[in-house]
Amino acid sequence: MTSLGHEFSDAKLLELALTHASVDKRANNERMEFLGDAVLDLLVAEELFVRDADLSEGEMTNAKSALVSRRTLAAAATELGLGRRARLGRGLNAGSLSRSVLANLYEAVIGAIYLDAGLEAARAFVLRTLGVRLDEQLHGEAHVVPKQRLQELCQREWGEPPTYDMVESRGLAHARAFCVRAIVNGEPHATAWGRTLKEAESWAAQEALLALESEDDA
Repeated sequence: MTSLGHEFSDAKLLELALTHASVDKRANNERMEFLGDAVLDLLVAEELFVRDADLSEGEMTNAKSALVSRRTLAAAATELGLGRRARLGRGLNAGSLSRSVLANLYEAVIGAIYLDAGLEAARAFVLRTLGVRLDEQLHGEAHVVPKQRLQELCQREWGEPPTYDMVESRGLAHARAFCVRAIVNGEPHATAWGRTLKEAESWAAQEALLALESEDDA
């Protein structure tokens, strides 16, 4: 049994999953990461769907986004020591890998486990390595609305809350739709639509959170 909690029947799958493109432009973990990303999305979506029947589609979307974010997956990869085990080329140091590289290693390992032993083995790995974070989303952060999360982030980073700009509205009085964007530290983010201003602002906050996290991972 390896420290990953899965004993590979085909050890070459794990080796490939831990091989960065800087080592080999063709035989690397990029395809494995693509597969693992899809498997992870399915497993997390299913867990959220099954575990809490009261979660709305929007709440499940927010919780899944947090669980499969570069930040979360990189943390899991670090805990598993994947950076130290990875095959890296010149210019990459195991002790200072970006979140993106670490998250890709994690997803590639999921892909390798899936190919080696199927969906249930992949599920066991995901629940073992992300289970605590999944519980936190279901009983904590998943129920904190995106606007609150964005406000807390802005206050912490820039000392001021975000603002929301209504870009457009459509429809009749009884069937309106609103297009809103969040403005963070003077920078506008992607627009989002909602059936009410409150809903549109919530989705706009989520768009801003995703963008800010991507910048943080760069």
